[in-house]
Amino acid sequence: MKRLFLLSLGFAFALLSAGPAMAFKDGMRALNAARMRAESINGGLSQYRADKCMYSTGTRGGQCLVSDTDGFIFIFYGGEPGWQETATPPSIETEIHVSEDGQSSVEVIYNGIPR
Repeated sequence: MKRLFLLSLGFAFALLSAGPAMAFKDGMRALNAARMRAESINGGLSQYRADKCMYSTGTRGGQCLVSDTDGFIFIFYGGEPGWQETATPPSIETEIHVSEDGQSSVEVIYNGIPR
């Protein structure tokens, strides 16, 4: 009986602790989905690079992540490859909403000149 109780307790703890880890995983998935969508609509990697924050998987986008309620909203700049390294102003601003699961819906809200 004690063994069954300990097994049940361990299982319950595993379920409770998986929530934040899954949310972080979905956030990384959403970050990658948003960045790849921006790359696609702006001519691919040969013509476009997203802001460095869109590569910050450890922070789920850092300053580019403006909301994580009801999905994920990213607002970020982009431009020609090397634009940040050469201190060139960005030529594109993109706002993208990604579903809560980080992948099933990727909606471009804005993609144009920096506002």
